Order: sequence, then C-alpha cells, then structure tokens
Amino acid sequence: MENTQPLGGRIALVAGATRGAGRAMAVELGRAGATVYATGRTTRQRVSEVGRTTETIEETAELVCAAAAEAGTPGAGIAVPADHLHPDQVRAVVDRIEHEQGRLDVLVNDLWGGEHLVDFDSKLWEADLDKGLRMLELGVRAHIITSRLALPLLVRRPGGLVVEMTDGTAESNRAYRGTFFYDLAKTAPIRMALALGAELAGVGGTAVSLTPGFLRSEQMLDHFGVTEENWRDAIAEEPHFAISESPVFVARALVALAADPDRGRFNGTSLSSGGLAREYGFTDVDGSRPDAWAYLSQVAAGGAGRPAEEYR
Repeated sequence: MENTQPLGGRIALVAGATRGAGRAMAVELGRAGATVYATGRTTRQRVSEVGRTTETIEETAELVCAAAAEAGTPGAGIAVPADHLHPDQVRAVVDRIEHEQGRLDVLVNDLWGGEHLVDFDSKLWEADLDKGLRMLELGVRAHIITSRLALPLLVRRPGGLVVEMTDGTAESNRAYRGTFFYDLAKTAPIRMALALGAELAGVGGTAVSLTPGFLRSEQMLDHFGVTEENWRDAIAEEPHFAISESPVFVARALVALAADPDRGRFNGTSLSSGGLAREYGFTDVDGSRPDAWAYLSQVAAGGAGRPAEEYR
C-alpha cells in the first residue's frame, strides 16, 4: 500500500515560499505530512520589492493546511514573515522552530525575487551595478545567511536535507546564462550544494541543488496573459512554452527526494525536476514528465527539429 504520509513528523523550512516553486514545495511537503514553516517578504500587510500583492505567505500556509487536510495527513503550514537578508530575522525564524519543534529536517533555500532586475541586453560594462549587486544579495547572500543560521538546528539529527533551489543544472550552466549577474546568482547555489554536501557528509546530512524546467509560475503565466487552465494558448507567442511545467512538478521532486531513505547517493549533486521524475516515477499535474533541460539544449539551443511532445 502506498504511504500517503511519507514525511509525517518531519519539520521543514521553505525559505521563499510566497509563490512559484517555493509555494508549491511548501504545499506538497504538507500534503506528505510535514510541518512546514513558510517564510517570505510579502504578507497581507506588506508587499516586497517584487511588487505582487496576489500571493502572500499567509495564503501559502493556508494552502499547506488545506492540502494536508485533503490528503488526511498531519501536515501543517505556518507563515513566518522574514527578509532573509537580515540575519536577525532569520535567527528569529530558526529560534521559533527550535522552540516549537526542537528539530529541523528539511531546509529549502528558494530565495530569489530578482526577475525584475535582470537585463539580458547589457554587457557587464553597461549593466546597472546596483541592480546587479542586488541580484547577488537576493540569490546568493540570502542563501548563505539562511544556511549558516539554520544548519546548527538541522545537523542535530542525522538525515537532514538541504535543497538549494536555482535555475539550471551543473551541465546546462556550463554555458553562459546571457547576463553576468544572473549567471552568478544562478550558478552559485549549485556550488553551494557541492560545498555543503562535503560538509554535511560527516554528520549524515545531504545537500543538493534542484532546478525546475520552464516553470509556469504565477509571474510567468501573467507575463503571457494566461492561466494554468489555458496555458497552452501562450505557445503561439512562445513556442518553447510547450515544454513548460507546473510548480507542482518540482514540488513532487522535492517530496520524493525527502522521502527517499537513500537520498544520500545524490549528496552534493545538481538535480532537476525532470531527472528526478525519471528516477522516482512521479508526473506533473497533467500526467506528463517534461524533460525541459534536454529540450532546451537539443531543440531551443541545438536546433533539433523535434516537437516538445517528444520530451514530455
């Protein structure tokens, strides 16, 4: 019989759970039975620099609780406002988890929020320095602060899992990502996972980097003027959107990894939603298994005349 609560009793911190992959991961962790602390900067009282008022961490926590109730698991969502660039705020989150739970089993570093800063049309010598350095704060410094302050609690027990979320795999990020600061911000978490894997190995922990493919986040759907229900309408404008995946796909990848007692075999490596789908056999919400990075490499960049359906 299938275990409907493979993460029952686990405690997770999803740093950056307001929207997109972070929100979906928090929800699926709760559905699998975990107690999830969902942090972020956008609340019902305050909006972050991203400028989106339609997603909040309170709503994420409610979705976690609803998913757990629907699945009949003990999962729960707890919203904690925090800006992870401020060590005192992160320390307060960790102190709360320690006081309320006494343990931390899964740390997901999904901190970003820098899409509005990316400029693919400028070389480094032309780029806005302030925007570039802000990207590194959001995508690198915030991850470092969070890991440094959360790891002492996570390593108290063997078996802890750290997931550094990024955009791209170690293989795909060997090629330049098109703009200097974005390249650094999205390559650094891959190296962080390698380094943390080496340090956690001695205490029974596991660290990996994890990337979705072409993610149908709320922002991406809005960009194309579509919803999750009619997302295929955007293919006319952007043909490569045909390989896109819902945030649930990478969230299912996380749950499968966290529930795997032999996940240590991946320690220090770079993983993708599509790769883990082949490993564990889960699907996206439509029943497909999109392999976005193979498609993007072979078709979008390589010019292979193959339809996206062959990669789903």
